[in-house]
Amino acid sequence: MSSVPESSAAAGTGRAGSDASPSSVPVRLAAAAQGPASGDGAALTSLQVLRALGSGPRGLLETEADERLVRFGENVLPAWRPVSWPRRFVRSLRDPFTSVLLCLGIVSAVVSAWGTACVILVLVTLSCVLRSGEEHRADRSMASLRELVATTASVLRRTSADPAPPREIPVGELVPGDVIRLGPGDLVPADVRLLRASGLTVHQAALTGESAPVAKYPVDAPAPGGGGAGPFARPQLCFQGSSVTSGSGTAVVVATGADTRFAAAHDGAARRRGASAFDRSVQGISWTLIRFMLLTPPLVLMANAALRGRGLETLPFAVAVAVGLTPEMLPVIVTTALARGASLLARTSGVIVKRLPALHDLGAIDVLCLDKTGTLTQDRPVVDRALDGTGRPDGEVLHWAGVNALWTLQLADLPAPDALDEAVLDAAEGRPGSLSAYDGVAALPFDPVRRVATAVVRRPGRLGVHTLVTKGAVEAVLARCALDDDERLRLETLASAEAGNGLRLLAVARTERPARLGSYTAADEQGLTFLGFVALRDALTPSAADALAVLKRRGVAVKILTGDHPGTAARACHDLGLAAGDVITADEIDALSDRELTTAAERATVFARCTPEHKARIVSALRGGGHTTGFLGDGVNDLPALHAADVGICPRNAVDVARETAEVVLAEKDLTAIDRAITAGRHSSGNIATYLRITLSSNLGNVIAMLCAGLMLPFLPMLPAQVLVQNLCFDAAQLAFAFDRPAPAVLRRPTVLRPRDFLRFITGFGLLNATADLATFGVLALALRGPGGTGDEAAFHAGWFTENLLTQALVMLLLRTGRRAAGCRTGRPLWAAACGLAAIGVLLPVTPLGPPLGMSALPPLYYPLLGAVLALYATALAAARRRYENKRTT
Repeated sequence: MSSVPESSAAAGTGRAGSDASPSSVPVRLAAAAQGPASGDGAALTSLQVLRALGSGPRGLLETEADERLVRFGENVLPAWRPVSWPRRFVRSLRDPFTSVLLCLGIVSAVVSAWGTACVILVLVTLSCVLRSGEEHRADRSMASLRELVATTASVLRRTSADPAPPREIPVGELVPGDVIRLGPGDLVPADVRLLRASGLTVHQAALTGESAPVAKYPVDAPAPGGGGAGPFARPQLCFQGSSVTSGSGTAVVVATGADTRFAAAHDGAARRRGASAFDRSVQGISWTLIRFMLLTPPLVLMANAALRGRGLETLPFAVAVAVGLTPEMLPVIVTTALARGASLLARTSGVIVKRLPALHDLGAIDVLCLDKTGTLTQDRPVVDRALDGTGRPDGEVLHWAGVNALWTLQLADLPAPDALDEAVLDAAEGRPGSLSAYDGVAALPFDPVRRVATAVVRRPGRLGVHTLVTKGAVEAVLARCALDDDERLRLETLASAEAGNGLRLLAVARTERPARLGSYTAADEQGLTFLGFVALRDALTPSAADALAVLKRRGVAVKILTGDHPGTAARACHDLGLAAGDVITADEIDALSDRELTTAAERATVFARCTPEHKARIVSALRGGGHTTGFLGDGVNDLPALHAADVGICPRNAVDVARETAEVVLAEKDLTAIDRAITAGRHSSGNIATYLRITLSSNLGNVIAMLCAGLMLPFLPMLPAQVLVQNLCFDAAQLAFAFDRPAPAVLRRPTVLRPRDFLRFITGFGLLNATADLATFGVLALALRGPGGTGDEAAFHAGWFTENLLTQALVMLLLRTGRRAAGCRTGRPLWAAACGLAAIGVLLPVTPLGPPLGMSALPPLYYPLLGAVLALYATALAAARRRYENKRTT
């Protein structure tokens, strides 16, 4: 056991308590937290830390602890503040599409187009209510997951000068200077400096990404080389967010609440996030639409004034044309599609999407960055093989390692089983030769100083002889073996080569001693006969290999960002069938510029020895290279990368701040769950993209046709009220896209809303639509001037209204993502919506609603002529769609 001398530490307790003024304690606290080598190079012993904190081994007085609680505040992370409904609703108005609609609504009200203004207001309100409601539901789900990092802590507090037994208090009441007890399974409740420890190992993967527990023990000598070592590597410091694996210890609290490294990582990372993939896509498309809409009204006004001598009386029509170009239902459809996908994910997979646009970003992910531990590998080792001194497989080595593990676990009275011993025991019990045939005599458990464990056993039929079996770190075991220098060097080289392949090696040796009644000590671990090595690796997650194959088929590249050794990470990739590519270490990352790192990140799969800053920089470099990135993490060391990624993803059992930072929370840390989330994102994004393509191409065609007709006709080609009713009918029908089921081809590649691709699509198909509209003018001229024709404006308006809705119904079916119009697999909601739209187009002009809208019945000749135009249009549309799809696949 290592400890601070009780008498020395106690001697300074009273004096430190009186010397430590309220203003000086924070300064001393900052110095104490630096450990044995502070920033100015001065050595701080445990006694000096206690003095700086005004404390001692017996803990603080209750009155002083209460004063410090008021001075420093509660030991909690920065509080999560719920967002109110009004604030959430106003935040929804910042969506670019919603802002565009609001501007059009204001313009419509200015020109007294009250019908248009009211419809736009209803659509904006509906969209904001849907988005606010779904995000509120996600926040309620997150609230149920929130819990403190640790609930209680065992602390020494006194009411007088007499020592008091430890007692449990809420973690939030801990203050700097408190002396706490740590035991197996405890979560470290604050940043602490160890005073005593016995076999203490701490799991700090949440902070560093290292999968193996780290030995911790008091150190009072200055660290070699000053303060260059990172704080997490210092054995005398334990940090909030880590957990005790084995052993016990006593420590003094040096930092609480917002002053801990746990909280600092969260605060530092919170400033990193930029625009997500959804934000970038939406802004690009929005600005394209805004340019079109700003250009349309002046063009209409100028053209009518120059060619027809019309003045401001055409302004309502110009505004109606601009509204006709706008996908008014886009905010509603986007919100409905994303909310439906998020709700389905929550019900079927337990995945919580905290921000709806994050679901689109999930569908757009083409690079997924993650840590190795808990995702590709389980947080436990397994035996890979056993080798003799020449590197050949040898089952006898594993057998003796199993003997050591069995009797160490049984006789050493460890506070918690050692993971390496359990792995060796599992492998050895499956081989011939009973481990229970031996009688255990004694055990010397592993400790961080000796770095070996020894079991003393009595072999069957060997009276008067005890066999010592030693297992542990390669260098420590070889130093205890009877070997010459050349042989020891050869074995160390062999061990180094195996470790370079990502294996963790234990050396095994044994010797025999005459039986005795006295106890065994470390001095008996000398003159051993070397037996061989036991090589261990991380246990693979059973579903990881299949999930990686599925992600690859979906066009998602996986990058491993880990704090582990490069060989360990590369080995896991090899075992899972994942091509490791180039392996880049932290030192190499530091030597690269941002541009060079972007290029290197494209080739590499494994990034090893990464700090939190390295992870964030790699993710940012991938984003800078044009990728949509997702990052899966669960620890404090992952916070910067969670912020830097387009989508931050964490499992439900992640540390509290990681859950608050991430935008998507999985039921468990499993790649199959990510695949389901990505599929749901592509499902929703595919429907949104289909809606945009169909709506914008159809609207653009109508606008071009109206502009041309307005210049050719002596009257307006459509009245503003007719434009509004047509848009309402089309918009209502297109709500079916939110409930559509896209083709499997949509799910096989990332779904990204690229403005340039959309512009090419809507321009080509919009011109085709405008051609069909202009052909209808000829049909109308022939029908209205033929037998039974009326030749009036109302009939023209009715004919064009009918043709517009019929062509839009055709477009909905023929341009639907990945499907053929006549395909039997087309979704029922879409078929029903298209048929309803066509029925309204044919029947509305002949109903009593026709005359108030300025429409009259059409002559019978019009319908067969229109049918011919529609047949030609459908043929051209199908051919153009096939040509477009062929270009995309080549």
